[in-house]
Amino acid sequence: MRTLKNTLIFIGLATFASCDRIEDFIGEGGNEGEEPKGIELANHSNTAAYFKTMPGFENVEIYSLLSSGDQLPDSPNFVYGSMADGAGLIAEDDGTFTLINNIEADYSIARITLDETFKPVKGEYILNAEATAYTAQCSGSLITPEEHGFGPIYLSGGEWGGSSKGVFATDPYKSTTNAGVASLLPNFGQWSTENAVVIGKDAFPGKTVAFIGDDHSDNEVPSGQLGMYVGDHGDLNGGKLYTLKVITEGINYEMDMVEGETYEAEFIEMEERTIELLDAEAKEKGAMGFSRLEDIDWRRGVGANQREIYFAVTGRKKDGLVGKGTLYGRVYKVVLSADDPTKATISCVLDGDKLDGKAKEFHSPDNIVVTQNYAYIQEDPNGYPDTDDKAHYARLYQYNLNTGEIKTVLECDQLAAASNGIGNATSTWEITGMIDISETIGVEDTFIMITQNHGWEPTDGSAFTDPKASTDPNSRKEGSQMFVVKGLAN
Repeated sequence: MRTLKNTLIFIGLATFASCDRIEDFIGEGGNEGEEPKGIELANHSNTAAYFKTMPGFENVEIYSLLSSGDQLPDSPNFVYGSMADGAGLIAEDDGTFTLINNIEADYSIARITLDETFKPVKGEYILNAEATAYTAQCSGSLITPEEHGFGPIYLSGGEWGGSSKGVFATDPYKSTTNAGVASLLPNFGQWSTENAVVIGKDAFPGKTVAFIGDDHSDNEVPSGQLGMYVGDHGDLNGGKLYTLKVITEGINYEMDMVEGETYEAEFIEMEERTIELLDAEAKEKGAMGFSRLEDIDWRRGVGANQREIYFAVTGRKKDGLVGKGTLYGRVYKVVLSADDPTKATISCVLDGDKLDGKAKEFHSPDNIVVTQNYAYIQEDPNGYPDTDDKAHYARLYQYNLNTGEIKTVLECDQLAAASNGIGNATSTWEITGMIDISETIGVEDTFIMITQNHGWEPTDGSAFTDPKASTDPNSRKEGSQMFVVKGLAN
């Protein structure tokens, strides 16, 4: 396990860099598989975990860590808000942990402190709705010295709601007194931004390469772009912006790509940065459009692994998209050339529209986390289960990167939740915000996972919204839950 010093140094306006010293830290845990001294994974929330694990995953342990109905001891007025989403975790030198977490429907970013045992003890908002212009903060990713060679800095996507539809860069140690001030990265462009992810430092030494997911939801033409930013190492402002174009002849729409086949692609440079002009330029230059491109992640490991990118397309069921954009969702793999990140191949590895295929159960894959050997795909069902295979609550899938096998890990048990007063059986939840925390906490095969519990509201008619996050009178009101999941291979 490694730990980061708590200093973020900004060099100039164009470069995020760090003089952080990364110290190896070996916990005083016992044998392999045991939790290190201090860590005590346990249920800390007053709200239970409502999941059904599937055959082959009976030994997976799920702990309810935090919910909107909880009160934290060191910040009793903190409210874990509506539609929690992307997250990043840092291990501190004093044995505690800092979790950065987007609160999507409250247009804000929370910082949650966990003690040495991994129990949440404090919550506060470091970016509020005023700072984001009431723009939803969707998926997020953490830049760290370990993986990227600079940081820490937290990236989040401004997607729907307000006007700040771009990539936010937030200091994890930002003072709450400045929660009303945000920092955007202009050269990452404006999109309906789901996420921005910087890939590993070994992928292209001397460069910072990041990918941006565009959750554009056009009803006639698939319009979600896969953006790419390339700058010098540690530079998040002075680089160039690109979008993906498939150059294999005859591939005009994403549905022209067949599951399992590989196609030639390139990233073409974009001059525009504002959302409408950038979209128009991408289409004019023949960029590939996807039907709501959602979350992105990169394969862990060394060398070539880090040039392997996976992303989820959630799909959209509209007559004008038939034959053009996915209806039920897909997962794609992009492999970058070792010598030039603008040269690539793309393949659809999982196709939810292939109703007799291995992903026939897909109902709107949304978020994705990638380890060295697996991708874990999380669903946000869009509400049109047209086949029996798709008639289920949100699921978590495990995709084997080496064999191509896909398995269902678990499914939200909303019937049990509703019978205990947590939401209802009709407002389908979303599984999201999953990150691998194994190395950070020193416990193998351990993840954080989040649910957006649509339909779960306070019984007194109030809202699960912290006034320090948002004062929107039209708050979504509904709550969220966070879990620790132990026993999933990485």
